[in-house]
Amino acid sequence: MVGVDGSAESTRALKWAAGQAQLTNAVLEIHTVYAQGLLFVPPDEVAEINRQILDEANENAQGVAPNVTTQSVAHDNGVPANVLIEASSGADLLVVGTRGEGGILGVALGSVSQKCSLHAHCTVVVVR
Repeated sequence: MVGVDGSAESTRALKWAAGQAQLTNAVLEIHTVYAQGLLFVPPDEVAEINRQILDEANENAQGVAPNVTTQSVAHDNGVPANVLIEASSGADLLVVGTRGEGGILGVALGSVSQKCSLHAHCTVVVVR
């Protein structure tokens, strides 16, 4: 499984995960999590944002590994690290980027990748 948020870092993680899925004949589960911020975003807009992120992710995965079967999972609201950790209980591997859309410049490892690497229920690969 791989977590994506539309950032360049998550796209690199997705491409790595697609290549790994191809090598191991695995199904690639692509997860995106919308984290509600200070501003309210209507549910239909959240669904559209998630759909766009997942459509682009599927396109990128197929570009790297055209024979890999993908499954898209959109989480409409939640703490990204917590959602990915919970979903990892059924996975063989969790792949995340070093930092996502909420990254702070100069920080080598983001909060999501750090928390996932410490608490996931499977092996974690953090792609730089």
